[in-house]
Amino acid sequence: MITSVRFTPVAVALLTILLAAPAPAQQRDRLVDGIAAVVNSNPITYGQVRELLMFRQRSLSEMYQGEELQAEMKKSQDAALKDLIDRQLIIDYFNAEGFKIPEYVVEDRINTLIREEFGGDRQAFVRTLKAQGFTLGRFRQIERDKIIVQAMRQRAVRSDFVISPDKVTAYYRKNISQYSTPAEIKLSMIVLRPEFDGSDNPVEVKRAMAKEIREKLVSGADFAGIAQMYSDDSTADFGGDWGWIDERTLTGSLSKIAFALKPGTLSDVVQVGDTFYIMKVEAKKPGIVQPLSEVRDEITKKLIEEERIRMQDRWIDTLREKAYVKIY
Repeated sequence: MITSVRFTPVAVALLTILLAAPAPAQQRDRLVDGIAAVVNSNPITYGQVRELLMFRQRSLSEMYQGEELQAEMKKSQDAALKDLIDRQLIIDYFNAEGFKIPEYVVEDRINTLIREEFGGDRQAFVRTLKAQGFTLGRFRQIERDKIIVQAMRQRAVRSDFVISPDKVTAYYRKNISQYSTPAEIKLSMIVLRPEFDGSDNPVEVKRAMAKEIREKLVSGADFAGIAQMYSDDSTADFGGDWGWIDERTLTGSLSKIAFALKPGTLSDVVQVGDTFYIMKVEAKKPGIVQPLSEVRDEITKKLIEEERIRMQDRWIDTLREKAYVKIY
């Protein structure tokens, strides 16, 4: 991109997404990389799929590796191709029905973009398009198609449906964990692992050490100081402090014992495998569940949006049934 053009990261992302719309014949000539699908008489190229995935796949490459990355990339590619097919189905239906989008609506959207993302500098906007290999006319067509898709998706959704209270209650009960904060404890722990260096009974040596350490703690020794001196855990330098944890942090047996302790008390020496643990709970926080009355509106909005998406998907399915769609 030429250095004289100044624009925000949002503008870059927006342009990249918009420019991934179906390309005209002259633009397809630049993407001599094969056809991914055909919708009626409109080809969708692999280049269009790659453009739509540009930012998404960069993010995936930072999150995954190896086979998992390949699997996520494939899922993203399939989703992008489906999105492009759905767009074309909607645009074909719009044209077949003889609908029109007033030109001022398109121009207003472009002017809003220039004002918000390019500080009102139309020339900077045009230079950015040129650097991307697009003309203003091509961008206007892309934006027109985007408006068409948005408007037709909205048109496909009934406005008179309601979400029943029973459905809201059922969703709340099924997803109660989303509206719950688990109980937590502030935990300190000393961990003793045997050293298998050829000495006799290394496990018994650590067991005896653990019992001796606990006796010192019961007698008033400083837990943090003892942990720094003897613990084999990575938290030793911090006095064995694990901070606030919930029941999922520790293994099942340790978690059960730790959460049964009262604040300020020590556990017995706990053996798990060949490792010994001494735990101290400093404080406790009870779990909290938001009542349905507090989240009813949030759940209702979520279910309304899910229903809107289902209606749109059903409508696109009917378009797909009536169209010619070939995926290569």
